[in-house]
Amino acid sequence: MDNNENLYGGGSAEDPGENRQQVKYDAFMYEPIGFEEYARMTEAESLPKKKKHSGGNKGALAFFAVLAVFTMGLGVFGIVYDITTSRERLAGLTEDKTTVIFQAKKPDAANDIAGEIDEYGRYTTEGAAAAVRGSIVEIYTYSDPSHKTLVSTGSGVIITEDGYIVTNAHVLQADGYHDVRTADDKIYSAKIVGRDSKTDIAVIKVSADGLTPAVFGDSDQVTVGEQVIAIGNPAGLTGSVTDGIVSAVDRNVRSDYTGFEMKCIQTNAAISPGNSGGALVDMYGHVIGITSSKYVNDRYEGLGFAITINEVAPIIDELISNGFISGRFKIGITLLDMSAPENYLNICSKLGYDLPKDFKGIYIENIDETCDIAKTKLRTGDFITAIDGIPVSTYDELYSTITASYGAGDTVPADCAHVDEDGTVTEYSIRFKLMEDTSGDY
Repeated sequence: MDNNENLYGGGSAEDPGENRQQVKYDAFMYEPIGFEEYARMTEAESLPKKKKHSGGNKGALAFFAVLAVFTMGLGVFGIVYDITTSRERLAGLTEDKTTVIFQAKKPDAANDIAGEIDEYGRYTTEGAAAAVRGSIVEIYTYSDPSHKTLVSTGSGVIITEDGYIVTNAHVLQADGYHDVRTADDKIYSAKIVGRDSKTDIAVIKVSADGLTPAVFGDSDQVTVGEQVIAIGNPAGLTGSVTDGIVSAVDRNVRSDYTGFEMKCIQTNAAISPGNSGGALVDMYGHVIGITSSKYVNDRYEGLGFAITINEVAPIIDELISNGFISGRFKIGITLLDMSAPENYLNICSKLGYDLPKDFKGIYIENIDETCDIAKTKLRTGDFITAIDGIPVSTYDELYSTITASYGAGDTVPADCAHVDEDGTVTEYSIRFKLMEDTSGDY
């Protein structure tokens, strides 16, 4: 080796960097080790030299000062502009914002299908409703001739083109004033043709032509499980439709209005007070019953009743012909019977003291002064205990015992009793004449 050769890189003695140490690379790491100063100096020498200007610093400072002032001014302007225009821009954003809601229309022929009839002649639910809704009316009962004081509302079913309408007796007032609103929003004044409180059926008449009468079905053909709809005006909601099935047929249901039993169709279709007098309809578009809230058990859900149309039809005929049900009699009393424990407690409450143990009878609340029974010894607060020697303590026992042997115009023997506060029972007998009922109130 030449004596002048550098141990670290092969530089000669004449090399300008002969006095500088060279970087040695590790064979494994390929990283420079040691001599950092040499690396910095080498890098510095490789950069171009800058010329010094005595006025350069002042010019740069002035430029940056102007730039800073301009930037600050621009920023202040931007803030003021944002504040003054934010409301308009936010409103614009709100107006332009759209919410995507997926919506679809029925197929073109969907509403036509609703009115189609299947191979057995049955409508869809929509079709049955459309077939009958035009025959359902809303009835308004007023207590004054000026029709200012509304007492109640109910429903009715048109049965003839010239204005006969069937409804429930409890929808009307014997001495009230009545209006009828038809499905096409026409209002007519109505008069009572006849009403029968026992069955809760009445007929009214409006002066109109070209009305749409309902078609009556045969309620004897109704089957359990059959689909039905109820149409009426609950809570003044005109033309409301509810659906369900026939839960049972030929139910003997007692009206809570008179205590009289009628043969009814049981359904789970919702029936509310405003439905009274409306229609229970099968899927053939036939009216198979007249709905009545007075036959509804309000202690349980899904128990509605409609008086069968086969029971209603002969009553309608007679009410139109006579204005009342012929052969009906009235005793001339308002009563409380002992058919339920709550009735017994009610009687004791009215008396103001308890009755003797095992005492039974029919409590007399009121006596009609126009009837023959008012001429007897019977007084309000007394009891009828037997008819023709047969004990009676319920409405059914009283009615069935009298109808078994007597009719309008006949004289009926009865046993009666007066009960004192100390429990003393004073018994006596009377005879009274049954009056013919043309009022429909009994």
